[in-house]
Amino acid sequence: MIMRFKDLAGPEFPVAEKEADKIMYIALPIGKNILIANDVPESMGRVSENENRSKISITAESKEEAERLFNGLSAGGNVEMPMADSPWGSYFGMFRDRYGIEWTVESV
Repeated sequence: MIMRFKDLAGPEFPVAEKEADKIMYIALPIGKNILIANDVPESMGRVSENENRSKISITAESKEEAERLFNGLSAGGNVEMPMADSPWGSYFGMFRDRYGIEWTVESV
């Protein structure tokens, strides 16, 4: 599913023409997970991706699947926390991909 800012534009929610095609909501089902993302319109203020601590989170069904996802998505990026057993009882890793997007991968 995808929704753009122009889809909700109206008198109560004016949208600048240059932001009309930006994504307000997009969902991508991956197995039992759903990745959700959006653009941030300029009207919401300055946004720096390097300062943005929001992450895309994936929960895998096994350690093997978590490793495969982590290794594939983190290729060319920067690993912040390698996949390992976490203090809270899951198998967990964190990275910023080659496009600057932050991710967490976990299996329980």
